[in-house]
Amino acid sequence: MAEVLVYVDHVDGAVRKPTLELLTLARRIGEPVAVALGSGAEATAATLAEHGAVKVLTADAAEFADYLVVPKVDALQAAYEQVSPAAVLVPSSAEGKEIAARLAVRIGSGIITDAVDLEAGAEGPVATQSAFAASYTTKSRVSKGTPVITVKPNSAPVEAAPAAGAVEALSVSFSEKATGTKVVSRTPRESTGRPELTEAAIVVSGGRGVNGAENFSIIEELADSLGAAVGASRAAVDAGWYPHSNQVGQTGKSVSPQLYIASGISGAIQHRAGMQTSKTIVAINKDAEAPIFDLVDYGVVGDLFQVVPQLTQEIQSRKG
Repeated sequence: MAEVLVYVDHVDGAVRKPTLELLTLARRIGEPVAVALGSGAEATAATLAEHGAVKVLTADAAEFADYLVVPKVDALQAAYEQVSPAAVLVPSSAEGKEIAARLAVRIGSGIITDAVDLEAGAEGPVATQSAFAASYTTKSRVSKGTPVITVKPNSAPVEAAPAAGAVEALSVSFSEKATGTKVVSRTPRESTGRPELTEAAIVVSGGRGVNGAENFSIIEELADSLGAAVGASRAAVDAGWYPHSNQVGQTGKSVSPQLYIASGISGAIQHRAGMQTSKTIVAINKDAEAPIFDLVDYGVVGDLFQVVPQLTQEIQSRKG
């Protein structure tokens, strides 16, 4: 069976959930070979083996931390040349998509971004994408070279599938461009205790209808009762009510949770582009004609300042 490269997103050896989802998808089309880079790379091996990686290629060097994405592209290219895979899978984060795009250019291959599913095909892997605010679902494959595919978080289940997970050192020669852009400082993001927005199983978002930064507390309370992440529309972010890091939409982050709750969000195409692949969508809006209702599975026509606190109270009472 052909091997499939999986780029590992980890923090000091702690493998992030989107990578485990990629291993599930990789097993559909071949044998997963994981590529873990940077500090803690070898520590990822046990987790990756538990989820199906037959091999784990590791490399650690100062360049991975001290410079931007080019050293990681150099390493992934080295892994590609060593393995000759049937496909390369990368998480659809901002960094992941840049790494994938640069790799595709280097190896002369086609690229598919933001896939939500993957299956084996007679002429290579077939990727499913959602387009035009979920109005269309497309299936496509790369027709030139080795497919490089980025996959949205929450697109596949995390499944245990124990494999050998043999650790092998990856030899990397860094290109001249690898040290072109240096990281001069880092500021740790303050933890809210909530899940990462792009990885969360549940997201609760607020929009223009929240009517002020001080009112986002009711959105946060609902999110906390569900163990959810908090999102915001562009209108709410532009008004200064919530940080840009929480913006969902075309110019923010794309999310694909099991449950998405939109409160006071009209449903402009810009916002829909960032959440249209959510499995179940619930909207709360007092305007019965709001475009968001064309997209939802369940809609509540009502004042969010009445509906959301009642919903939070009901969830807390059932949990308590």
